[in-house]
Amino acid sequence: MDSKQIAFYREEALRKVLNKMMSQALDSAIVTDLAVIRWLTGFSGSSARLLITREKSWLFTDFRYREQAAEEVVVAETVIAGDGFAAELGSGRYPLGETVALQSDNVTWHEATRLIEQMVGKQRVIPVDSFFDEFRMVKNAIELMKMRRAAEISELAFETVLPMISPSVTELDIAAEISYQHKKLGAEKDSFDPIVAGGARSAMPHATPSTARFKSGELIVIDIGCVYEGYASDQTRTVALGHVSAEARKVYRIVQEAQALGIASARCGMSGKELDAHVRDFIAAHGYGDEFGHGLGHGVGLEVHEEPRISPKGECVLQENMLFTIEPGIYLPGKFGVRIEDTVVMGPLGATPLQRLGKELIEL
Repeated sequence: MDSKQIAFYREEALRKVLNKMMSQALDSAIVTDLAVIRWLTGFSGSSARLLITREKSWLFTDFRYREQAAEEVVVAETVIAGDGFAAELGSGRYPLGETVALQSDNVTWHEATRLIEQMVGKQRVIPVDSFFDEFRMVKNAIELMKMRRAAEISELAFETVLPMISPSVTELDIAAEISYQHKKLGAEKDSFDPIVAGGARSAMPHATPSTARFKSGELIVIDIGCVYEGYASDQTRTVALGHVSAEARKVYRIVQEAQALGIASARCGMSGKELDAHVRDFIAAHGYGDEFGHGLGHGVGLEVHEEPRISPKGECVLQENMLFTIEPGIYLPGKFGVRIEDTVVMGPLGATPLQRLGKELIEL
């Protein structure tokens, strides 16, 4: 897509934010979350604050990002704040109005107090939490395109490392190769540190890769993702090194069916907790309810974990063009774990996985 199309989506996002601000009688808003700043302006640097007023928006950064901001920033004027954002805010050059929203979920107490002290006038600061989530959850065409590419890159990385798994290599060896392949294939970075865990270690949902070598007859959980032009992917497959036990095959089949059920059951209008309960009840009916201890899924976008939450606490209603994971798992301490995960996009008729990888148990 060309720059005009990108600018259109940025302006549309800003319009939605401004409409919400006006509906809540907010004259201006200070954005401290870098992911939200990138979503609104396109700026990908590591130091920025964004001021939104009803008349205009400004992005504040430092000298290191002067040229980068000139290239990337849409819908805001860039200010190189040599003395920092707080000092700029105290200059009196910016029309804050009477009510100023401040992201309470993404600011330190130290910064918040400094900003309030620097404000000129009688502004009332309103803390806001999750103010932008309702807009970020629904992806536009550019975001979908980037996330599809991120998913493709991770799938190619996964397919490349599979033949490398053997008793002569370690979990760390495979994790390092995944990170290398991600970048080689065009990703910016991993979206999280790869999880590669074999045998009893696969029963730890977020196991850190170790120097343990793989053993024949064990299951291996491989949970990976990458970032492409700012947008994340997330996928998990569980594979077998050689022939695994009948119990392992049974559990794998239950998780495989649970994941398929989750994808088939997702519908616009249902809540995240309704979808979670549908799959959780299925696993419990097979006798493994206590061994599925995490949520069914989570939103993915500029961050690998964002709204909506597909969990027992997921109140958000699923909508078209939301993207989230469906990742049931069963974990038997001291034995093994199984997790299968796709990122799906909601359409008018249901959910479709971004991943094309099959779900049958792969025996290496």
